[in-house]
Formats: sequence, C-alpha cells, structure tokens
Amino acid sequence: MSRPLPNFRLLPLMFALGATLSMSAQAQSLVDLYTAALGYDTTYQAAKSQFDATIAKADQARAAILPTAGLSAAASSTNQEVVPASARTYGTQTATISASQPLYRPSNWASYEQGKKSLDLAQAQLAQAEQELIVRVSQAYFDVLASSDSLTFLKSQKVAVSEQLASAKRNFEVGTSTITDSREAQARFDLVTAQELAAENDLQVKSLALNQLVGQPNVKPKPLKAPVVLAPVEPADIEQWVTQSQTNNPGIQQANVALEVARLETRKAEAGHKPTLDLVGSYSAINNNGSSTGTSDSRVNVGTIGVNFTLPLFAGFATQNRIKETLSLEDKARADLETAKRSVAQGTRTAYFGVQSGQAQVKALQAAEASSQSALEANQLGYQVGVRINIDVLNSQSQLFDTKAKLAKARYDVLVGGLKLRQAAGTLKATDLQPINGQLAQ
Repeated sequence: MSRPLPNFRLLPLMFALGATLSMSAQAQSLVDLYTAALGYDTTYQAAKSQFDATIAKADQARAAILPTAGLSAAASSTNQEVVPASARTYGTQTATISASQPLYRPSNWASYEQGKKSLDLAQAQLAQAEQELIVRVSQAYFDVLASSDSLTFLKSQKVAVSEQLASAKRNFEVGTSTITDSREAQARFDLVTAQELAAENDLQVKSLALNQLVGQPNVKPKPLKAPVVLAPVEPADIEQWVTQSQTNNPGIQQANVALEVARLETRKAEAGHKPTLDLVGSYSAINNNGSSTGTSDSRVNVGTIGVNFTLPLFAGFATQNRIKETLSLEDKARADLETAKRSVAQGTRTAYFGVQSGQAQVKALQAAEASSQSALEANQLGYQVGVRINIDVLNSQSQLFDTKAKLAKARYDVLVGGLKLRQAAGTLKATDLQPINGQLAQ
C-alpha cells in the first residue's frame, strides 16, 4: 500500500524565500556596514590617532635642523648705604635676544631622517588596521549569514521531519508500519529541535558581535542573490601573489622601516665621534640707572655673531659601546625583516590554497546537494512502495539539509578567503568589497 508524503523539495526553498524577503526589508549591504565600522570601531580609530600623532612627532624631529631663537630679560634694583654719607638706589635692566643655527650636526640630521621614516611606518600601520577592519567586518557579516542559513535549513528539516512523524503515526494507526517508524521519527524530531535551539543561540551571538563591530543595533545583512557566482582567483599564479606580498604587505613594510631606522640609529651613534658647528648670534641692551660710583644713567647695546665649534675627545668609551649596541640592533632588525618576509610568504600561499580548496569544495558540495536531493526522492518513493523504511527517509533528509548548510558556508568562506588573500598580499582595499556587494540581494 502506497503512503503519500509531502513534497520535501519545496520546503527549504519556501523557508529561504521567506527569510530573504523578511531580511531585505531593512537589510544593510556589506559596504554600508564597513562604512559604519570606519567611524565606530575603536581599534581603527586608535590606529588613525596614532597616525596623526606620528605626523606631529616627525615635525618635532625636523626642529633639530632648524634655527632656534630666544628672548631673555632681567631687572635688578640695588640700595646702597654708605655711612655717614646718604643712601643711594640704582638699578639695571637687561634684554637679550639670541639665535642659533646648526651648520654641521650629523646626529640631528639622522634624527630628522628617522622622523621621516616614522611617517612611512605610520602609513603602513594605518593601512594594516584598515585591511584588518575590512576582513573583520566581512567575516562577521558572513558569519551572521551562515548562522542564519543553518537556522533556516534546520527549520526546514524540522518541518520535514514533523511531516514524516505524522505520516509514520498515521501508517501505524492503519497497520501499514510498525511503532519503530514513529519512534525513529520522534527521536529525529527531538534532535532537530535541540539543534534548532542551538542555532538560534549561535545566530544571536553572531548578530550581537556584528552589531558591536559596526555600532548599530539589530543589523540585518543582505543575503547573497541566487545563483551565486564565485569569481576565480586572479592572477592564477601563486608566485605572483607571493611577489606582491613581499612589496605591499604592511607587516613587511613596517619591518623595512624598522631596519632603516636602525641604520640611522647607527649613524647617530657614529656622530658621537664627529665635531659639531653652529652659527650663533645675540643682541643685548643694558640700561643702567646710576651705579655704585655715580648717579648718571647709561645704556649699552652689545651685538655678537660667531660660530661654535665642538670636537669630542674622550667620553669614557660610551660612544664606542653605543655603536656596538646599534650595530647589534641593526642585525636584529634585519633578522626581523627576514622573518616577516618568510611568514608573509607562507601566509600568502596558505591563503591562496585556501581559496582554491574552498572553490573546489563548493563544486563538490553542489554535486553532493544534487545527489542528496535525488537520494531523498528515491527514498521517498521507496518508502511509498514499501521497499524503504522510515529511517532511510529521515537520514536522506538530514544529509540533504546538512549539505545545503555546508554549501552555503563554503561559499561564504571563499568570499572571505579572497579578501584574506588580498590582505596577505597587501593589496586589500575598501573597493574590493564592491564586487561582493554586487552579489548581494537588492
């Protein structure tokens, strides 16, 4: 005796369509949320403030090669008593303006060059912070979508299992199946219910994380529109990605700057053996209101200009030891740079192979989804004619919905993986979000 079953093919489609329509009403795109995160994320804001501070610090280093000027003034009053003569009071007022211009100070010029290098360092740090924010927002965005998809598929599976449970109970009542079918369906229904509760909690946690990242409540990411088209990796040569990373990766750029700063520090240390030469000048005005020997007033104006020459002779071996220290630190910076290059090259290769593997998994899961759908339909038909039992249908349902969830997750992983590959290569920019944004449902 045949046993009619509901059409399970339409159930996940109905739930997915309903979820898409409800989300599209007030959903935000990936670019929208990234723009919001730019003005809210404290990690990025801290990096931006550090960049501004470094610019000011570089200007401070330039002051060491520019002239300096100062103004000083003094006034004094003297009360003189000579016994038996009368008392006398007189005073002096002095004003001096002085200026100095370094002519030859190698240490100051090295400090100035270090200040300019610090700008390059700050620029690399800011670029790194921006790239990390792009990846963090994208990861949180697709984590919410993946969690939402899992919940949607579990709800679909729950409906399908409930229909299977009702069918098993009806068949048991009319005597066409055993109590085992009902108990198996009930056990599967209870399991899916527990999984649904866990998925709801996971979605809530992922949504809260995205809300906190972008500074907005109740964020609803736009889902991907169907069919999902994943672009191939360009360029397809892994070595080209590695070559780009060795030049553009912010971590390597920072290590390069650190090595250059270490070399300049050695120059500063070596300047301890060299002379210094400064151009100096001053102008003083001295006004005397009487003196200890007379009551007449006087005014003296004094102007001077010249050069100051200093030659270090002996500093207790401090300069020699300082040079040894900076040379060792220079070797350390060189080793750190090599470590950064190796680490970035390895990370770039790992990211490249991750995207390639993810795309292959998507293709395999697409085939598995079609096979699982066919297997479910075959088991449904076999259950109707009595050659398949209830557990076969339940297992086929679980396999189909699990495959759908894995396929959706794999697609998101490929999209985020592409961003991480560009991040490893140091070429990731906000404009790279636009192609992904174009694949979102409008």
